[in-house]
Amino acid sequence: MRAALFAFASVLALTACSQPAAETEAPAETQPVSAERVEIAAPAYPETRTVDQVDVYASAAEGEVAVSDPYRWLEQDVRVSEDVADWVTAQTETTNAYLDQLPGRERIAERLAELWNYERYGLPTSRETADGLRYFFSRNDGLQDQSVFMVQDGLEGEARALIDPNEWAADGTTALAGTVPSPDGTKLAYLIADGGSDWRSIRVMDVETGEQLGDEIEWVKFSPLSWAKDGSGFYYSRYPAPEEGEAFTALNLNQAIYFHTLGTDQSEDVQIMADPDAPDVGWRGSVSDDGRYLIINSSTGTDGNGVHVLDLEDEGAAPVEIFEGFGNNHGYVGNDGETFFFQTDLGAPNGRIVSVSLSDPETLTDVVSEGDGPITGADHVGGHLIVETMRDVASAISVYTPDGAFVREVELPGLGVASGFGGAPERSETFYAYESLNQPPALYRYDVVTGESTVFRAPDLTFNPDDYVVSQTFYESTGGARIPLFVAHHRDVDPNGVRPTLIYGYGGFAITRRPDFDVRRLQWMEMGGVYAIANLRGGSAYGRDWHDAGRLANKQNVFDDFINAGHALIDMGWTSPDHLAIHGRSNGGLLVGAVANQAPDLFAAALPAVGVMDMLRFNQFTAGRFWVDDYGSPQDPEMFDVLYGYSPYHNIPQTGAYPATLITTADTDDRVVPGHSFKYAAALQAAQTGDAPTLIRIETRAGHGAGTPVSKLIEEAADRWAFIAYHTGLEIEE
Repeated sequence: MRAALFAFASVLALTACSQPAAETEAPAETQPVSAERVEIAAPAYPETRTVDQVDVYASAAEGEVAVSDPYRWLEQDVRVSEDVADWVTAQTETTNAYLDQLPGRERIAERLAELWNYERYGLPTSRETADGLRYFFSRNDGLQDQSVFMVQDGLEGEARALIDPNEWAADGTTALAGTVPSPDGTKLAYLIADGGSDWRSIRVMDVETGEQLGDEIEWVKFSPLSWAKDGSGFYYSRYPAPEEGEAFTALNLNQAIYFHTLGTDQSEDVQIMADPDAPDVGWRGSVSDDGRYLIINSSTGTDGNGVHVLDLEDEGAAPVEIFEGFGNNHGYVGNDGETFFFQTDLGAPNGRIVSVSLSDPETLTDVVSEGDGPITGADHVGGHLIVETMRDVASAISVYTPDGAFVREVELPGLGVASGFGGAPERSETFYAYESLNQPPALYRYDVVTGESTVFRAPDLTFNPDDYVVSQTFYESTGGARIPLFVAHHRDVDPNGVRPTLIYGYGGFAITRRPDFDVRRLQWMEMGGVYAIANLRGGSAYGRDWHDAGRLANKQNVFDDFINAGHALIDMGWTSPDHLAIHGRSNGGLLVGAVANQAPDLFAAALPAVGVMDMLRFNQFTAGRFWVDDYGSPQDPEMFDVLYGYSPYHNIPQTGAYPATLITTADTDDRVVPGHSFKYAAALQAAQTGDAPTLIRIETRAGHGAGTPVSKLIEEAADRWAFIAYHTGLEIEE
């Protein structure tokens, strides 16, 4: 079982193709064109009313500070407020009118559909049935809005569709959000997400017949799903049903672990763990590989968790505390009887693997000691431990015996990202995926005993990965920090000082943006643009210390790192401020908003997506309270001063020369509620920021990103690329 540390978001882990790619024509345009372009007039923005809302905060520097919030009314749920719905309609009309004039937009969408149209598979999960191994995996034939979930008996068996989410909704916005086969592979519990919401519903089916078993579980969020050893039911976490009209805005409190017995109503589910006296504590439970124990994780935020172990075969047994408090991160790797293996950063900023006995839970013994690169995951497979680390952001995979003896390193195809390696401690078979910025996922079957890797699935492509160059460099930022920077581009593109260049960043929650594959990035490169990923502080590229260097009072380091990435690309001869754009999502949307405010003359265009833009109100909605671990609380006087000092909504400069900005959000995002982007857009449109447009693109029935239909992703990418191409001087052939 993978050691999973609770986090604000998850890093996408894809793979690289090992088969020869199809030959393709050279891109239509790999050089910026200097021909005179058609000028598009700046839009007339809809009028946004203001309200007299003033809040008083405690400041360590100034005592009390009165803060105006004139667009507070835009925080209301669009499904509840007619005024907000009307505002969204008016903004959408304005945005669409501008986007419709952008040259090359239709061609971008057409070409992206061509590039996206290749077969994709998810990592398989296997179960031992009476007739042998049964494999479960997802498959997308290319342009399906949602991937189809498949089952296959044996490696040579014929795969058949088990669940096709494309049949659930005409607009493709109801998604399969998780699947867990029962221990014997005869049943499948699966999670459903509607309209991009973080809320999940659980259903159960018979694998042989496809029959629905009638079990219906609601109000599940941020929860694993783990079967009992005998397949009688499963453990899951849920919140109380929210009040009418508050499902997508109210704070998430009072999470509890329950056990659901198959064939019974949810009202009969047995509560396993909760703490009514501490409503901010979240609880998640997973059954051990041998089925005897329940590993219980608790947390109040995104950084740090406690761990208890409950013996499920000892009726009346109390949970044994292994790790107390929320000061460090710990994840279950596996166990051999009452000896457990955990991944932890306790006493090891880069992480280590330890063993601990339930009879002596206070004694930790190093199995894999802390190394130079941070440990990102570990699995107990085939009597071995498979440990994943990062070396300057790229993947490195090592195999150890349970007593910590090094066996071998897994040979990977190149500089990229490997993921997977789940499996069973009694079987030597595991699967992993490998990818890079210019190559999409290929799946490999790995025998942990012999060390043999073989290709399991690899896609046929509509492009040639060898047409693209991926390199890594480093640049210096505040305090002498050495920041990794990946730079990717078409082979025909070279530095000339005016290359349209897009920098992507995140910088928070111990999440590292790695050189994985995204077909949208490839298209930007095919068009002649340069794509860069800056591995900012606040992530985990170099362990816990790297994370700490970019959170709480150190958050400005993240913004400095991103600004200095722009200067580095200019100094390297790639681009100039007139041809430089920035992009980030979620915490990365906050990054883009803050950096555009602080260095507006450095960038021609900005793409803040689903961003956390009001740093004084973020902890008042849904999952926002968890983020205090990374941001600090605005109710803390010292952190108020920090947050108020960089909050994108509160620090828009009256420069008269702001970057062209396309804000993107979704009306049903209940992770980072759209009120953040709504208020930021209104404030930016009202400021004196010059002639460059400030637009907001609001997707319907799409949430924070997970489960978004492919058709919507293509439409959004076409709008985004056409926008920054126009504003960075990249001309597109119609």
